[in-house]
Amino acid sequence: MPQALRPLLLTLCLSTTAFAQKTLLLRPARVFDGEAVHENWSVRVKNDRIEVVGPAASLATLPTDSVIDLPGATLLPGLIEGHSHLLLHPYNETPWDDQVLREARSMRVARATVHAQRTLRAGFTTVRDLGTEGADYDDVGLKQAIEKGIIPGPRMVVATRALIATGSYAPKGFSPDIDVPQGAEEADGHDRLIQAVRRQIGKGADVIKVYADYRWGLMGEAKPTFTLDELKTIVAVAKSSGRGVVAHAGSAEGMRRAILAGCETLEHGDAGTPEIFALMKQHGTALCPTVAAGDAIAQYRGWKRGTPEPERLKQKRETFRQALAAGVTMCAGGDVGVFPHGDNARELELMVDYGMTPLAVLRSATSINADVFHLADRGRIRSGLLADLVAVMGDPTRQMADIRRVLLVLKGGAVIK
Repeated sequence: MPQALRPLLLTLCLSTTAFAQKTLLLRPARVFDGEAVHENWSVRVKNDRIEVVGPAASLATLPTDSVIDLPGATLLPGLIEGHSHLLLHPYNETPWDDQVLREARSMRVARATVHAQRTLRAGFTTVRDLGTEGADYDDVGLKQAIEKGIIPGPRMVVATRALIATGSYAPKGFSPDIDVPQGAEEADGHDRLIQAVRRQIGKGADVIKVYADYRWGLMGEAKPTFTLDELKTIVAVAKSSGRGVVAHAGSAEGMRRAILAGCETLEHGDAGTPEIFALMKQHGTALCPTVAAGDAIAQYRGWKRGTPEPERLKQKRETFRQALAAGVTMCAGGDVGVFPHGDNARELELMVDYGMTPLAVLRSATSINADVFHLADRGRIRSGLLADLVAVMGDPTRQMADIRRVLLVLKGGAVIK
């Protein structure tokens, strides 16, 4: 961090409330506005909004309460995490089954407050949290605590419990005589699905998540769960309330049904095919590939980077390439919780490693995620939008590793880091 920046940042951190009511001029080396890079631009923030953006010389004469110089740094829109589970922590710390069955929800919520703060300080000012995994509607309370300023954290788009077909999800492996608590809400058929979707919306869901397939085949492979008509029912009920549907879908048939039903994003897409990706492109369905989750799980199972990749990761690289070739809209979201919160940048780095340019990945993590998730007030550096901003040393549009060199985070004009 530049020496001259430290005292000013300390003052800002101690005076967050005051600065949220004043004007602040940010002068980085360059601005990535969510779509393109602009050298020698400045950004003027007033209250919680971006007021003016443009060439530094054109903003230099405007009266401003405070100025932050960021030499050598890139200013970006606050990053948007597209697939998070703040109520989970890495599986190499505690297996998923044990988190669902053995950890008290009070402890999971307490841990989630730390996850939220780490996520925000890493420059991710919004998260789409896709399921509480056995913690009922605790994501709604977490979101409200952040909104009320009780705890620091990113803005949250929450899915609450998620929907699963009876018998398809987990934990599994217990006696059939025992009813084991599940990691999501079981519902089937027309009437029960309508009730479940409406119940989750009533409890605070911003988006509905459905498991269009899961590992419940005879050989333990992913197979479709809901019928096409059931998925269409879920989408129709959610859409009538202005909400989209997100589908966990790894098999080709599960993906096909979710696309035809009208789901807005598919999560994972591990077994997609060129035909399926062409169908996604035709219907405008976006893909959130979550490459970091598979990478982390492979490491938990003993694979070490630098050695030959397991067949599953080789297949993931190929399906990722096929999705890019088909022109599928790519969201950025790592399934954080499988790996540590605050390490969200891992997904962005791997998307580059899998074949995207740094600039394209940053678009996915800002403007594209904002558009796909219907977040019209963020994702770009533009006059009138929320002043959710992150400054990093270096230029991540050329070298993605620089996205980790966070100097400054603003959320709604307030200095967080």
